[in-house]
Amino acid sequence: MRAIQYFFSEAGESLWRNRRAAGLSTLTIAAGLFVLGFLVMVNTNLERIVGRWSDAAELAVYLRDDAQQDQVNAIKDMIEKSGLTSSIQYFSKDDARREFAKDFPDLAPTATSLERNPFPASFAVRLNSSAQASTGAIENMTTALSGMTGVADIRYDRTWIARLNAAIRVIRGVGLMIVLLMAVASALTVANVVRLTALARRHEIEIMQLVGAPFAYIRGPFIAEGMIQGGMGAVVAVGLLLATFAGIRARYGAVMADAVGLTGVAFVPTQVLLLLVVGGMALGCLGGFVVARTVR
Repeated sequence: MRAIQYFFSEAGESLWRNRRAAGLSTLTIAAGLFVLGFLVMVNTNLERIVGRWSDAAELAVYLRDDAQQDQVNAIKDMIEKSGLTSSIQYFSKDDARREFAKDFPDLAPTATSLERNPFPASFAVRLNSSAQASTGAIENMTTALSGMTGVADIRYDRTWIARLNAAIRVIRGVGLMIVLLMAVASALTVANVVRLTALARRHEIEIMQLVGAPFAYIRGPFIAEGMIQGGMGAVVAVGLLLATFAGIRARYGAVMADAVGLTGVAFVPTQVLLLLVVGGMALGCLGGFVVARTVR
C-alpha cells in the first residue's frame, strides 16, 4: 500500500512539473476516446433506426392501371397462399391518392388537381416472422409476382435496409481504424511525456540503483504517471460525450422523432463509459510501461 502511495505521489509531482506536455497527451487520449464513444453512440442510434424500420418493413406490390379484376384476384391469391404474410391490404388508385394527401398535406392540392390519377393501385403486404427469417423465400415470391400479368412493380423495404446495414458496417470499420490509429498515437504521446520525466530524473534514478532500490520502485511511478494521464483523458472524453449528447438531443431530438420515429437520442451505455475509462487508463499504462521497461 505504501509503495502504491509512493508511485502515485511521484507521478503527480512529475505531471505537475511537465504539465504542458502532460496536458497535450491527456487531450490526445481524450480525443481518441471521444471519437470512439461518439461512434458507439451513433452506431447505437443507427441500430435503433434500422431495427424500427425492419420491424415496419413491408412488401408493396404495385398494379398496372389496365390490370383486370381476375388478374388482381390471382395476385392476391398467390400472396395469401405463399404462407409468408401476416396481413394484406389493398389500396385502390383513389385510396393511394388519399394516403398521399394524408402523408404529404402540402402537396395534396397539387395531387387532387390533376385530371388523371397518377397513383397506382397496390397491395401492402406485412410479412410474418418466418418470412423475415428467410430472405430466400421472399426472393422466390417476389420473382414469381414479377412474372404475373398485372404487376407493374414490387418494392421490398428490406432490400434497401440491407444496403443501409452494409453501408453502416463500412462506416463502422473505417471508424474503428481511425480509433485504432488515435489509440496508437495516444500511447506514443504518453510514452514521450513519461520519457521526458525519465530523462529529468536520470540522476535520481542512478542514485536509487546505486543504493539497491528495487526496480518496482524505480519503474512504478512511470506506469502510475501513464495511468493518471489515461484516466484524466478518459474523464475528459466522457465529459465531452455528455456535452455533445445534450447538444444533439436539444437541437435534433424533435427532428429525429418526426423523421425516423425515434422517441429520443440514445446515449452511450454505462458499460461502454466504464470501458472507456478503463481503456484510457490501459493506454496510459501501456505508454508508461514501454518507457519503464527501458529504465535499467
